[in-house]
Amino acid sequence: MAREMLKAGIRIIQYREKFRTKRIKYEECCWLRKITREYNAIFIINDDVDLAILCEADGIHIGQDDIPLKEVRKLIKPDQFIGLSTHNPKQAKEALRMGADYIGVGPIYPTQTKRNATQAVGLEYIRYVSKNIDLPFVAIGGIKESNIAEVVKAGASCASLVTEITEAPDIRQKIKNIQKYLK
Repeated sequence: MAREMLKAGIRIIQYREKFRTKRIKYEECCWLRKITREYNAIFIINDDVDLAILCEADGIHIGQDDIPLKEVRKLIKPDQFIGLSTHNPKQAKEALRMGADYIGVGPIYPTQTKRNATQAVGLEYIRYVSKNIDLPFVAIGGIKESNIAEVVKAGASCASLVTEITEAPDIRQKIKNIQKYLK
């Protein structure tokens, strides 16, 4: 699936796996690092700082309840970056103050890809971040082909779509359909 996404033009892959063993996650991350390099794509690992270091990921993405950003910064290599999920203006301002390299903004819509997900924050949060926070950001949560135009109109130039792509019968065509909104 990742190779199909890369062939279709995706240039950022984030590994987010909660239920596999560390050994399997390590093996998958090493393979993903290899193919993302083949396609000159960015590889990010969610939550697992040790895997990000061992597999030489480009970056690590953490949440509000994970190891604090300043502690993660001490562990990773200087050329690796850190993304932080944010759900409101206060968290976005704090992420900027703490030195996050980018932020996740959302969830914009209700999402089923994460247990105990934060309540959807809506498009207004994208508008706030795009006007007030000087950091790259990724719109996250419940984004589909059917609503990506309004996400982009609100100010996002990068968005994470999970089930919309992974459950598509034709991944390449789905990505082609979505990319026309992000150009």
